[in-house]
Amino acid sequence: MSKKVTVILKGYPRLSETFIAQELLALEKRGLELSLVSLRHPTDSSTHPIHNEIKAPVRYLPEYIYQEPLRVLKSWWKARKLSGYKKSRSTFFKDLKRDKTPNRIRRFAQACVLAAELPQEVDWLYAHFLHTPSSVTRYAAFMRDLPWCGSAHAKDIWTTPEWELREKLSDIKWLATCTKVNVDYLSSLSPDNNRVDLVYHGLDFDRFNEVSNDQVHRDGSTSNQQVTLISVGRAVAKKGYDDLLQALALLPKTLHWHFVHIGGGTLSKDLKKQSETMGLADKITWMGAQPQEVVLEQYRKADLFVLASRITEDGDRDGMPNVLMEAQSQAVACLSTSISAIPELIIDGETGLLVPPQNPRELCVALERLITDPSLRHKIGQAGATRVRNDFSMKRGIDQLITRFMAS
Repeated sequence: MSKKVTVILKGYPRLSETFIAQELLALEKRGLELSLVSLRHPTDSSTHPIHNEIKAPVRYLPEYIYQEPLRVLKSWWKARKLSGYKKSRSTFFKDLKRDKTPNRIRRFAQACVLAAELPQEVDWLYAHFLHTPSSVTRYAAFMRDLPWCGSAHAKDIWTTPEWELREKLSDIKWLATCTKVNVDYLSSLSPDNNRVDLVYHGLDFDRFNEVSNDQVHRDGSTSNQQVTLISVGRAVAKKGYDDLLQALALLPKTLHWHFVHIGGGTLSKDLKKQSETMGLADKITWMGAQPQEVVLEQYRKADLFVLASRITEDGDRDGMPNVLMEAQSQAVACLSTSISAIPELIIDGETGLLVPPQNPRELCVALERLITDPSLRHKIGQAGATRVRNDFSMKRGIDQLITRFMAS
């Protein structure tokens, strides 16, 4: 018997959340009947091909109460008659006392719309991200007396206060998260040991098929031997692109390289100005956000992938960046930092190189080493490809999710 699952997302579709689209399509193929609810409208100008393959209908909640006041009012009037409304309202006011923000009020209003407009036959509510989407999901689940579950990733864990995580973990039926670091932390806040699962996103290797990566062994010694560096990620603080630019500026002037960045983000303009100030503008191509087929093409042209992830002042950080797995699947040598779950994927010196975060000098040393040593790039690139294909297939994670959804 197929399960009907409504998935609550912060925004959909998003180019930066390919791993979510990949999961949704795989769950559909495994027989779940999905419907999608997004808290925000899309902002990207394009989508990935995978979004066109997902059959689930998408509905958008009011982003702000003032935008659709009648819809919110009608939904509240209907929701207040539901059997679980009093419990939801009580939970909301308890939360509001500790988080007196317009955002908290908006989430309760969105939950009223979600609960009022949900079809009668729904088996699960499933929230992607443990911050705002799970708040909406939790309030709506109480109203409709439905079980809810979720998936937690990075910022949503590390920037949410402990009191809120504890209470959500007490109410949620189960939670999937993508790193051992996350599991350890969330399990310490959970009322039991069976609520939090380690579920790596993994890759769909039908999309990231193996190719022969027999590139010319460029070593950066001349213009004909120019080495292409690539990074894929949003231009936000936790990705450490300002550290990477500093490291690139420290490289010997006689070294020939070119850096390609793919991704949107709020810091894009600042990073471009920084690169100009450092005299790097002619050595960098800023491609902006791109669909998956373009990203894959660029991986296959690159000699080295680099991501200088770090932990920001508010605690935000990467979990296990899918882009590292994507690059490794194409046998591209990877250089990153030793934070969060990145060491769960990259074994330093074997399947990639790791340096401390926020250390441009050490990052520069590692960059120079990899640019000038094509045999090392080839060795760790091949080892990374083998490891990611052996241990990080999407299928294993989907098996785990299906087992959870079908258990009750």
